[in-house]
Amino acid sequence: MTILGERWTFMVLREVFNGVRRFDDISRHSGIPRQVLSNRLALLVDHGILRRAPYQDPGERARHEYRLTDKGLDLYPVLVAIAAWGDRYVADPGGAPVEFAHRDCGAQVHSVLECEGGHRIEQPRDLAPRPGPGALAR
Repeated sequence: MTILGERWTFMVLREVFNGVRRFDDISRHSGIPRQVLSNRLALLVDHGILRRAPYQDPGERARHEYRLTDKGLDLYPVLVAIAAWGDRYVADPGGAPVEFAHRDCGAQVHSVLECEGGHRIEQPRDLAPRPGPGALAR
């Protein structure tokens, strides 16, 4: 949670996932204060979630835009799950502000839980946390 636990971080990721990659555009779309945005972008780059890619508009100085790395793209299911939660509990009565669609067929995409045995988990109470291989013995 050191990386993702701050609210502005997910707002930055939301913008980049939506194709907004340039600092000024992210700032304008999200309303994140410029210094906060600069700090969050640096954090995400430092942790390998975003990478900086140079670009230069004609007659302007060289600048950078921010692109998702493979590590960043692996956060897509998290973003979809958070969006679904928001749609269910806090969305405007008119509907969700954004939908995620499969590029090939256009159908709406949902985040699902599935075990390694191939069983879809329908109810959260059907999950059971247990110590993993990296758990510290106490």
